[in-house]
Amino acid sequence: MHLPKAELHLHIEGTLEPELAFALAERNGVTLPYATTEELRAAYQFDDLQSFLDLYYALMAVLRTEDDFAELADAYLARAAAQGVRHAEIFFDPQAHTARGVPIGTVIEGLGRALERSEETHGVSTQLILCFLRDLSAESALGTLDAAKPYLHRISAVGLDSAEVGHPPAKFREVYEAATALGLRKVAHAGEEGPPEYIREALDILGVERVDHGLRCMEDPELVARLVADRVPLTLCPLSNVTLRTVDTLKDHPLPAMLAAGLHCTVNSDDPAYFGGYAGDNFDAVRDALALGPEQLRTLARNSFEAAFLDHDEERRARYLAEVEAYAFD
Repeated sequence: MHLPKAELHLHIEGTLEPELAFALAERNGVTLPYATTEELRAAYQFDDLQSFLDLYYALMAVLRTEDDFAELADAYLARAAAQGVRHAEIFFDPQAHTARGVPIGTVIEGLGRALERSEETHGVSTQLILCFLRDLSAESALGTLDAAKPYLHRISAVGLDSAEVGHPPAKFREVYEAATALGLRKVAHAGEEGPPEYIREALDILGVERVDHGLRCMEDPELVARLVADRVPLTLCPLSNVTLRTVDTLKDHPLPAMLAAGLHCTVNSDDPAYFGGYAGDNFDAVRDALALGPEQLRTLARNSFEAAFLDHDEERRARYLAEVEAYAFD
C-alpha cells in the first residue's frame, strides 16, 4: 500500500535480505551456514522471539565496514519509499556489533551516510535511534551510550530491545536518565512478550514517549485508559506478531479492538526481511485480514506522523499529514 506513512519501529539489522547477506559474506570473507539464499530464507521460520534472535544475531557477522552498513540502510530506504514511507525512525543495535569487534563509529557513520542522502535519493526523511540490548547488563548499556557521545549529532533517541522476558525496563533506569541529560528522546519495547507491568515501568521509570509493541496492554483496562488519556503512541508490528507467535493468526490480532478503544496505534514492519513484509505489506495485511476500511487505515497513517519525533519541524509534519488526507484509496 502506497498510503503515505511514517515507520517508527524498524530494526535496520532486520532488513538484511538473504541476497545481500550472501553478497556481504562474499565481500568480507564470511562463511554462512547456508548453501543458498533459498536455504537461508527457509530458515526464517520461528517458534518465538528467541528463536528469531538466534538467527538474527548470527547473520550480523556479514556486517563489517561502513560501506556494509550504508548499503544495508540504502536498500531498506529504497524498499520503504516504494511502499509509501515518507519518514523513518530507524533502530540500530550497536552492542551486537561492538561485541564482535566492529567499532561503534563504523556502524553509526555507515548508517549515517545513507540516512543523510535519503531525502535526496529516496524522498524519505530519517532519524536514528540507538537501542540497548536488554539481555545484556545495565553497565554495558551505559558504556555504549558513553561510546556514542562523539556521534550524538546523528542520533535522535534511545530505545530498548531484544529478549524481553526477565529483563524489565527498570533495569535500565540509569542509562535512560543519562540519555535524558544528553537531550535524547526515549522509546522502549514493552508488552510484546513481557507483561503489562513492563509497559508501566517503561512509562514511569524510563520516561518513554512511545511504547514499541505494547500489545499486552489489552490485558489491563486501567493501563489502556491511561494510554488513551495520555495519547501514548504504540508502534505495532502485525506480521512480526504472527511470525513470532505473539498472536496465532493475523485475524486474531487485537488492532481493531485497540483502535476502537482509542489507543494511538501505528503499523510498522519491525524486522521485515525475516517477518514477511515491509511497511506497506503490513498495511495490506491488516486491511485484508482485519477488514480495515479506508478511514481506519488513514487513522493509522495519521497516527504515525503525529507520533514521529518531528517537533523540530512541524511544517514537515503538516505536509506529511496533508499527503495522508489527500491520498485516494483504490
